[in-house]
Amino acid sequence: MVWLMNHQLGTRCIRTRIWAGAFLLWLFFMVVTPKISHSPKHHLFADMRNFLGVPNTLNVITNFPFLVVGVLGFVLCVQGEFFHISLRGEVWGWALFYAGIVGVAFGSAYYHLKPSNDRVMWDTLPMMIAYSSLFSSCITERVGEKIGLTCLFALLFAAFLSSAYERTYNDLRLCMMFQLIPLIAIPAIVFVYRSKYTHSRYWLWATCVYLLSKFEAVADKKIYHANHYFISGHSLEHLCLALVPILFSLMLIYRSNKIQRLGEPRERP
Repeated sequence: MVWLMNHQLGTRCIRTRIWAGAFLLWLFFMVVTPKISHSPKHHLFADMRNFLGVPNTLNVITNFPFLVVGVLGFVLCVQGEFFHISLRGEVWGWALFYAGIVGVAFGSAYYHLKPSNDRVMWDTLPMMIAYSSLFSSCITERVGEKIGLTCLFALLFAAFLSSAYERTYNDLRLCMMFQLIPLIAIPAIVFVYRSKYTHSRYWLWATCVYLLSKFEAVADKKIYHANHYFISGHSLEHLCLALVPILFSLMLIYRSNKIQRLGEPRERP
């Protein structure tokens, strides 16, 4: 009984620390950084070629892998036979993650057909939904189901709020935080909290692939020039980002519950 009470108090303490840390990080970011508005340059990409009447063809069609991976992942997640998911909270998180990936396929393609401030929200909102769901799945797996579900619904609300803020005030800072926080927090949670599953190194591999995709986006024009105008860095970013849900799908297929033997030290992932 005493152990149960101590466990509940510990869970509440962890939950309080997570939310307090997130709030302080948000407050610090909003205070020390100036407003970041959309610029016409944000919508100019290195490769804006038109093939078969499709504007910005490669930036549009490289979103197709998101659709394939997202639909397959969502079906397998809901079906529950191929993915090793033991908690209902994990089902919610992973299903919404793959649904967000499907949304990225349509939203990003719609944006790249005619890049503008009016369309960019449909590109960023599905990504933030995917980030929120992935982050909550990590917390559910390693910290607890209740706190993971709490983070899921809170982060989804914050995602819609951030999109509305960006649209209303033309300020990108909150949306940028949705890309920054999971990038820092997920590897930290992986190192600090042990997983009950095997194959948890996929979390770190997916983080490395995500970082590579951001490098490709920044080096859009340089990559385009380096390969003699065959494919741009932004198109490669789409293809690289599509590897992230593939890695997580492989993790969910091959992982299993860890069996802890008496007297054996617990291994970190």
